[in-house]
This record gives sequence, structure tokens and C-alpha cells, in this order.
Amino acid sequence: MEREEGDLVVLTDENGEEHEFELVDVFEVEGREYAVLASTEDADDDEEAIVLRVEKDADGNDQLVDIEDDDEWEKVAARWDEILEDEASLEWDEDEDEDEDEEEEGEEAEDDEESDVDEDGDEHGHSHRGR
Repeated sequence: MEREEGDLVVLTDENGEEHEFELVDVFEVEGREYAVLASTEDADDDEEAIVLRVEKDADGNDQLVDIEDDDEWEKVAARWDEILEDEASLEWDEDEDEDEDEEEEGEEAEDDEESDVDEDGDEHGHSHRGR
């Protein structure tokens, strides 16, 4: 599918009404491609994404079709859950890396602020803080 995340897709329902969706992701299961779409019409973040199979029409254009086979749906749903878990894991790892970087920066700043004591016991601070 030659679309990128964030692309808008307009689907027509059985009543002929058009609905706009944002392409969230495209992934493959057993050689077939699937598109994950999120409605742009509902402001609710609780709205779940819909997953449709990507097929080629007679002219070679992409078309999105419902997944009607229960076994296929189970495999696709399981793969989508894996993708979400992987993304959540990556985000968690990135957050931990950022926290570690902030801790290291904080330690370096503390090292810069340490004071030296000379032989006479006089303190020579490196900090620019007032005493």
C-alpha cells in the first residue's frame, strides 16, 4: 500500500455516507496487507481503530475490505496487539534512556559544583551560588 501514516482515507458506508479516517499503520500477516484506520470524526480518544484488508481491484488500485473470516481476524488482531506492545515497549525504553541521561547530566552538574579544600582548610568553591 503506497500510503504513509497520517494519510486521510474516506470510506463509504452501506448507506452511502462518507466517513474520514486517518491511516494509523499498515502491516502484513501471512503475505496479506492490512490497514489500521482511526476515525477523524469522533473526538473520543477511546474510539478503537478499525482494521481492514488491503486488496487490489481490477485496475490494480488499493481497496480496503472487511475481514469476515474469524480465523483471519484472530491472526490479524493478535499481530496488531503485538505491534502495539512493541511500540509501548520502545516508548518505555526511550523514556528510561531519557531519565538516565537526565540523571547523568545532574551528576555532572553536581561534580562541577563540588568545592576543593586546600592545605590550610580553606574552601574554594566552584559553584556560583551565594554562601
